[in-house]
Amino acid sequence: MVSQSSRTALVTGCSSGIGREAALRLHQAGLVVYATARRPDTLTGLAEAGMRVLALDVTDDASMVAAVEAIAASRGQVDVLVNCAGFELAGAVEEIPAAEVRRQFDTNVFGLARLTQLVVPGMRAQRYGRIINISSVFGRFAVPGGAYYAASKHAVDAFSEALRRELAGFGVRVVLVEPTAARTRLNANAVWAGDGGDGPYAGFREELARWHAQTYAGPPHNIAGRLAVSADDVARVITRAATRRRPRARYPVGILARGLFLLRRWLPAAAFDAFVRGQFPFPDPHDDPGPSPDRKEHAPG
Repeated sequence: MVSQSSRTALVTGCSSGIGREAALRLHQAGLVVYATARRPDTLTGLAEAGMRVLALDVTDDASMVAAVEAIAASRGQVDVLVNCAGFELAGAVEEIPAAEVRRQFDTNVFGLARLTQLVVPGMRAQRYGRIINISSVFGRFAVPGGAYYAASKHAVDAFSEALRRELAGFGVRVVLVEPTAARTRLNANAVWAGDGGDGPYAGFREELARWHAQTYAGPPHNIAGRLAVSADDVARVITRAATRRRPRARYPVGILARGLFLLRRWLPAAAFDAFVRGQFPFPDPHDDPGPSPDRKEHAPG
């Protein structure tokens, strides 16, 4: 059996949160870790801990190609790819600009897919590889205010499932990690898009911001906050998936993740919707001022 010290891991999104903790855990497990981020200056601590660091922007093809080529020149190929880079786009579907939606998918989906394309040939040739994609509980259901973030994670789920079946015969294992709410900088770095003024979603935006604060900031005030996991909890699961001989296809992380998936599976749709309504903010139609009084309706013709 090949020792872990001969394996090379490439981890994205290592400036903070899950990516940073995953890089540390994999390094401690004996892998040669390349920790990456858009800004290498954010990786100083990881370099001091003995990891190799590289600039890598998952929205820049040239940056991804250069990083993979640098690893190939030094180590031969990437054995373990951990796709952690991503951000959360929050807001009502009606209000979010199309440019922000494209940026969400460029980062969370298309960058992940392109980087995977770049490392698969080496993994396939050596008949070994691990591709670990970080999804979310919102890869299986969605809530108001998180449509595009959830859509990106649903896409990662589908991509990972198809890829797992495509590569299984070549000895390459594809794993999906599905954490519940995690106390990371993902929330602090969330992009709040949409109209910041009055309108039908003004109250909803306030409720959504309050829900995020109650979940992630200070003492938790809701179920998601009380049962949130840490970045290190997720990193331990990533390391398990990277080092076990036969990793599972999916790893829910946290009691709440497993509970939500059971509820989603066994409850009728109406009952699950009622549960979601009790746990997450919903727009209130009473906040909608309706059409402006000076707005005239024009009959056709």
